[in-house]
Amino acid sequence: MGAPQDDIHLLRDRVRANPDDVDLRCQLAERLLGADRLEEAESEFKEALRRAPDDTWLKVGLARTFYRSGKSSAALVVLEDVIRDPQAPASAHLLLSRLALQMGEVERAVTHYKRAMARDPEADDPELRARLGIGAASDEEVDDGRLRAATGEGENASAIVLERPKITFADVGGMDGLKDEIQLKIVHPLRHPELYAAYGKSAGGAILLYGPPGCGKTFLARATAGEVGATFLPVGLNEVLDMWIGQSERNLHAVFEQARESHPCVLFFDEVDALAASRSDFRGSAGRQVINQFLSELDGVQYSNTGVLILAATNAPWHIDQAFRRPGRFDRMIFVPPPDGSARTAILRLACRAKPQAEIEFEKLATKTEGFSGADLVAIVDRAVDEKLRRSIKTGKPEPLTTNDLVAAAKLTRPSTRDWFATARNYVLYANESGFYDAVRPYLKL
Repeated sequence: MGAPQDDIHLLRDRVRANPDDVDLRCQLAERLLGADRLEEAESEFKEALRRAPDDTWLKVGLARTFYRSGKSSAALVVLEDVIRDPQAPASAHLLLSRLALQMGEVERAVTHYKRAMARDPEADDPELRARLGIGAASDEEVDDGRLRAATGEGENASAIVLERPKITFADVGGMDGLKDEIQLKIVHPLRHPELYAAYGKSAGGAILLYGPPGCGKTFLARATAGEVGATFLPVGLNEVLDMWIGQSERNLHAVFEQARESHPCVLFFDEVDALAASRSDFRGSAGRQVINQFLSELDGVQYSNTGVLILAATNAPWHIDQAFRRPGRFDRMIFVPPPDGSARTAILRLACRAKPQAEIEFEKLATKTEGFSGADLVAIVDRAVDEKLRRSIKTGKPEPLTTNDLVAAAKLTRPSTRDWFATARNYVLYANESGFYDAVRPYLKL
């Protein structure tokens, strides 16, 4: 039922008298949203955000308004900004789950629903949960957004599929320092076990890869598995997080057991900050128990991790619990920076492969894209291709890509890494007593 109109009039009068009072504007926006006066609610949320641009709850309120108005794309943009923070509220993940389901991205919807439940179990939406098949009975067809295997038995029916990557370090352009670090920690112990045994070192260990998004952390992890001929076990949050108490810990143990049975195995956790966040950030015990289970599995006290090579990636290393950085756990943190000149050249060549092209000066283009991530470089090529398609439709024949086309597209593309470095700067300057972020300092030109 809509909010009483006199309440809205009263709040609007108070806002006119106190135009910079963000709380008042938020109250007015919520009342307008409740009364289904969506355009007015959108306007008030935007006005409030102009005064408090970093307020998470205002952003979620605006996203809810967009969603109710049928502006799914706008809601998605706002929510993707909100969930960059590992402590984003449950309501943000729940709304993102609905949007993902609406777009047909069922597994993504499951992931964000589970994140919402991990943050606040009381946010449970039974109807949405049922549509996603989360916690479905064993005789139901859909389980956690996927069709249940016809021959599946018990929990192992949804075991993560092991990969055998064909790529190696030879396929990774640049990143020589990173590859040397991984060779020393992971590759050489498998190739020269007798040397490492002489020093009391066994094959195994854990490395945390961190840096801006889109810079090749996942690709590097796959190349590591290919380099040593190991199986590759990629772990997403939806394979671990579960709304039922204790199930997330069991899922995590099952993942490690699968890796131990398949050794040598590269076990890769993406977005690991969601599984290894600081325990002080969790009000309840459920999130803390998952972190404790993760630490126990890394230690390999009850079960040997010999031959299990653990890689994890995060865009937000500052949110990871300090206990994970202890020697014997993720004792090596490796910064994965934006690609260097040679890597940018290689990425651009690969992105243009099999496309109509003239003689493109990739080296020249690489000099004009310093600070761009690999994903940014692919976006440049996509933008240039879109422009060529517009022209080709008019002429009726494909026109080749040129250096000028790519340079023009690069000028219109903003490096996505800038926001990450702006955030990292604060940690490098004010929270780097242990020297964890020293590798980032040169990129900030401090």
